[in-house]
Order: sequence, then structure tokens, then C-alpha cells
Amino acid sequence: MYQLGLSPDKPIQFNCMLYFKPLSWLFIWALASAPTQPTAPALQEVTAPEEVTFVPNHKLFHDAHTRYKASSITHRRFKHRDIVPLIEKLQGNPLFEVKKLGASAQGRDIFIVKLGTGKTKVLLWSQMHGDEPTATMATMDLFNFFGQQDNMDGVRKEILSNLTLYFIPMLNPDGAEIYDRRTSAGVDMNRDARSLQTPEARLLKAARDEIKPHFGFNLHDQNTRYTAGRSAKPATISFLAPAYNHEKDVNEVRGNAMKLIVSLNRVLQEYIPGQVAKYSDTHEPRGFGDNIQKAGTSVVLVESGGMKGDPEKQYIRQLNFTLLLSALQTIAHKGYEAEKTDAYYSIPENGRFLFDLLVKNAQVQKAGQWCSLDIGINRGEVSFRDATDFYYRSSVEDLGDLGDYYGYEELDAKGMQLIPGKVYPTVIPNAAALKKLDFKSLLKQGYTSVRMSGYDQAFTYFPIRILTGQTKRSNNVGFGTNPDFVLQQNGQTRYAVINGFVYDLVNEKNGIKNSLVE
Repeated sequence: MYQLGLSPDKPIQFNCMLYFKPLSWLFIWALASAPTQPTAPALQEVTAPEEVTFVPNHKLFHDAHTRYKASSITHRRFKHRDIVPLIEKLQGNPLFEVKKLGASAQGRDIFIVKLGTGKTKVLLWSQMHGDEPTATMATMDLFNFFGQQDNMDGVRKEILSNLTLYFIPMLNPDGAEIYDRRTSAGVDMNRDARSLQTPEARLLKAARDEIKPHFGFNLHDQNTRYTAGRSAKPATISFLAPAYNHEKDVNEVRGNAMKLIVSLNRVLQEYIPGQVAKYSDTHEPRGFGDNIQKAGTSVVLVESGGMKGDPEKQYIRQLNFTLLLSALQTIAHKGYEAEKTDAYYSIPENGRFLFDLLVKNAQVQKAGQWCSLDIGINRGEVSFRDATDFYYRSSVEDLGDLGDYYGYEELDAKGMQLIPGKVYPTVIPNAAALKKLDFKSLLKQGYTSVRMSGYDQAFTYFPIRILTGQTKRSNNVGFGTNPDFVLQQNGQTRYAVINGFVYDLVNEKNGIKNSLVE
């Protein structure tokens, strides 16, 4: 049903003999002089078509995601306390077996959820880095999927009768609490597979050794500015079959992970064409993926990157839901076996060719001379409200010739002069007076900062920087700086760039998410 193979028919062979009777020497001479008949071309051998590989019901999964989406999780910065009720309610469903695997260094429970009765075991763990939550969101959605009864029952049955699934969601709850990559001990857990200094790492190692899964999914997030190869497209999803040695050898275990990735890449191309990449396969002897691969489990690393217009990664969450169900269905049918590992190597590797904002061809004054520069700006997140929210602080990551780079947002400043922002001379007495300011008029005049005696936050949603402890500010553009500036054309201000965000003053489009208070 899932694999088709056709045997070619044997070519038909033709044997021809020519009979003639001698007639006369003239006739014989005429025959000898006649042009020879061309030889019939040899019949071409019929080539068998390539095997048709298994295709999971990915469109069904993708389109039905909203039906199973855990509605209580709507953004990336959820906490351990937000998922515990979702996990504990599974205990009321006999399909799920929920156990406390152990606790984090700060005492937060780490759970393992088991379901299915199949011979093939699959272990999936998420958020071993606390600030990488996308797959944890998708895992909560998967629990809803498996816990319901509807027109998907056939798919559930084929997965759960062939596989036994083990989920460890939010392996690093202490890091998630402060939205930080590392554990509360300051250790990168994915560099602790060998030394096992952290309790969280020891729990994962013990679970793997006890379960001895055939497949493992190491679920992460990656830098949103990674690209698919050297293209302008972000690496929205990146895969890796981790190497188990420095030579990057491929045995059956790693080969099966590669083959499964080939299948999943084909699925994702339907939704994010050109936005799938491959993570670097440099062997990391301290990494969990590398060591679990070495121990005999076919490990697939999934890295969720960036996508324009999806800062909270809610569509990437949907893609995780789609690819994980597709992976489980493919494993259940052993559909990966027909794939070719050569196709794995054709997936482009992660590149680093994206900025959040790329200003191109701006005329910038340096040492009294005007020169044309490209400016690459990235927007960093700064946590507040106990890391449940964030504001942006931007910086110049590079400048010069950035002709081989791209931006999520690009501004072509050709023919425009970059003028560093000025400080408005009048001190603003209070918040009420601040609200009454005509910010567009100030920006057109080149004023990018105002002074106040105080402000109760480290940032503001007003499109202007607030200075509370200083009267001057340097807005010269340089590496690592956070300049505010305007772009003028023929003496008229066309754009203002405040904290790495663009205000289009001609079309009145205020794209400034927040400015800063200093």
C-alpha cells in the first residue's frame, strides 16, 4: 500500500533473415551497389520507477491543529506552573501514564508521560534550555490530540498500537522560570551529558538508559536569524542527526535518523518552502544528542528558528505539532526505511545572513567624510515582570559592505544622509506633558530624545528615547552601539530609526515597538 515497485518488461527481440535467389549478374551488381539499409536502433532498457515513499497525513495534522491547541498557553514565556495543570489532568485519562521523573535543582517536578502499547519506543524531550519553549507548547497540543476521540481515531490507533511514546516536557523548569538557557546552577544542560553534574541531566540520562528508545527527539529553539543556507529565508526549522564521533560516521542508527529527517523535510516544504535547514553536525562529546545517538537511539534534533510575523512562534508551534505527528506516523509504518541518506546531505546548512533590520546604502559621515554604509541592527529581548514579558534593546551588529546579507526588515536609504538624533532642549515635567508631545513633528526636526526628571520604567512605548540622568547622548553609528538617527533626503526627514525600529514619517507608519529610558 505504501511502497510500489514495478518490474520492467523484457525488451522484445527481433531476428530478421533476408532470402533471395540469384537472378543475373546485372541484378547482383545492382544489389551490391545499392545503399545499405540502416541498422535498427537497439531497444532501450526500461528503467523501473523509483520507490514511492510513505506520505504521512501531514495536511490533516496541520489544518486540524487549532482544534487541539492548548488555549491557556498563548505566548513563549509561560512557566512551569502553567503546564503542571495540563499534565496533571492527563491522570484522569487511562490512555496516559503520568509519573514524576524527579525534580529540578530548585525543586520543581519534572514529569514523564507515557502512552501507547507498540513495540517501537520513542522518547521526546523539550526545553532542556529554559528559553526554548516552542516544542513544549506543541507537546501540550499533542496531549490534547491523543486524549480526544474524533475523526482522527484511525491515526491515533495506528500510532499508539505500533509505538510506545515517552514525553519529558520542560526538562529545565528552573531556566524556564527566568527565561534563561542555563539551569539554576548556570550550567548548559546540553553540555552535561558526559559529566552529569546537574540533577536534570541525570534524570534524562537515567530515563534513556531505562527505556532504551529506538527513536529520540531532542526539541530545541535556535537563533531566529539563522538562514537556510546563504538565502534570505530564515531557517524556520532546522534538523540534525547528531554525529556520534568526530569522524561523523554513519551507522544504521544514525542513518535511520537521517532518513526520517528526509521525510520530514519533504513534509515541511509544503508549508515553509525553502525555510528548512540542517544544523551543524560537528560532534559535541558533551551533548545529549550525540551521546544518545552513540548509545543506540536514532536521535533527531529539531530546532525551531524564526519566521517573519510570528514573534511568539505560534505558527512555528503548529509546524512542530505537524512534523512530530508526521514523524510518529512515519515511524509507525517504518516509512523512513525507503528514504535515501543522500537526500539528507542536500538539505542546506544553517547560515547566518539575517539581521532584524538592515539599512542599506546610507550616507554616513565618518571623520568629516561622507561614505556609503550598510548597517545591520539586531533587537535583543530584555526580560521584565519576572520574565513573563520583555522589551527590546537593539544594537548595531555590523556595518560596512553587507551586500551578501538580508533583513527581516530592510530599508534602502540610497540618496539619504544619516543624521544622528538630537536631544530636545526643553525638559518635559511629567507624564501628562509627555503624552501631549507631537512626536512626529519632533522626529521630523531630528529630535530623537527628550529629557525628564524621572520615569518609572526602563523603557517606553512612546516613539522617542527618554533621558532622566543625562543632558546629552551620542548617537554616532558604530559597532555595538544603540544609536537613534534620522534619514534625510534633500534636507527633509524621511525616516526615523529609534532603538532599531523604523518610523516612516512620510507614510505615517510608526513601527517602533518600544524606546528606552536612560
